[in-house]
Amino acid sequence: MLFEDVKKDFGFLKPDRYDTLKKSDDIFEDVYGQVLALLQFSFISYRIFKESLEALSMSRVRWLLQGLDIKAFVFLFLIVPTGMVGIYFHEQKISYFLRPLWQSPLKPFVPITHYYHENVSMDALCKLHGWGIREFPRRVFDAVLFSNEVDMLTIRWKELNPYITRFVLLESNSTFSGLLKHYYFDLNWDEFKFVEPRLTYAKISGRFRRGESPFVEEGYQRVALDQLLKIAGIEDDDLLIMSDVDEIPSSHTINLLRWCDNIPPILHLQLKNYLYSFEFKFDDQSWRASVHRYQSGRTRYAHYRQTDYILSDAGWHCSFCFRYISDFIFKMKAYSHNDRVRFSHFLSPKRIQDLICRGANLYDMLPEEYTFKDIISKMGSIPHSYSAVHLPAHLLNNAEKYKYLLPGNCVRERGNSVVHKHTRFKY
Repeated sequence: MLFEDVKKDFGFLKPDRYDTLKKSDDIFEDVYGQVLALLQFSFISYRIFKESLEALSMSRVRWLLQGLDIKAFVFLFLIVPTGMVGIYFHEQKISYFLRPLWQSPLKPFVPITHYYHENVSMDALCKLHGWGIREFPRRVFDAVLFSNEVDMLTIRWKELNPYITRFVLLESNSTFSGLLKHYYFDLNWDEFKFVEPRLTYAKISGRFRRGESPFVEEGYQRVALDQLLKIAGIEDDDLLIMSDVDEIPSSHTINLLRWCDNIPPILHLQLKNYLYSFEFKFDDQSWRASVHRYQSGRTRYAHYRQTDYILSDAGWHCSFCFRYISDFIFKMKAYSHNDRVRFSHFLSPKRIQDLICRGANLYDMLPEEYTFKDIISKMGSIPHSYSAVHLPAHLLNNAEKYKYLLPGNCVRERGNSVVHKHTRFKY
């Protein structure tokens, strides 16, 4: 068929047009015959070449298949695809488990032994720490960024209230991840009347930059808090507490630091780490909270490591300690690590409630550790604890109100929290 098409394409060589040529008929017949013979030879060669390639390819496939046994078939068509699916769903777990191979442990802190008993004088306590005693205590500023943690902020401020000179709170209508939110502190103002005379409070508008890292918005808000501290009247050598709302220094820790002389200019606070409530304590290694002797032009509000010194057993860090399931969902979508919500079913209320009562990870993650020993030792659910000793005083004095934070009360309330019911602000 191809040969016939080629003949048609060369129609100008047909005999009915011989009369237009100036060469003799014999010569033309000879040339025409040679052209047709050459084309026919080329076509036959092409067919032979094509059939040879097809035969060669089939023989190679047969050779490969004949060389594979049943184990190889299972590996190629079962294990490899299963492994690829497993990597897709558990990529984060694999990355965290292999973390010791690509990231070194943090440099160890220099721990400072913490001495305390209610029947020991402040003069004696300062001497036990190797510090002097002041004639009068330093002023203390407690500064926080606020999202929606009304209960935790109440417990924090009640704990610190006797020793704080000025409470400083900054609130944005944007979460770190760029979600629009209400000014929840403003909506719950009546809950905090007890600090109103000593409160410096400001609201700022979020930047709402799509595709931007949540840490950029977080940094923007922390810089704004620096400015608010100046408005609040902070001065050199005042004590400044830098920590998230749920990182609560104990009152006696702050009282010690405001009375003692020659304390380090910056101290991190080692806090007991709790998850969901004070029933699930998983370690004593929370370190991001810090206390600073303020220095104009040098002190910056931050949430990273700023010194090697850490004061032992200085308070509590209760992460994801919420009353309502809706608050868990809100934080999972709102805070800087919202990328950990890899699948929509992570936000299922039923799933979240089950994980809370088991003390299991909301994100189905492995522990964030730097050695295989620590990763393996902390894998799985957090063991239940039934100790409620040395917890914040306001929590125990109002145990019925905050029973969801105490051992044996893991079931959370459904629906929306009080702060979510307000509709005063419409955006």
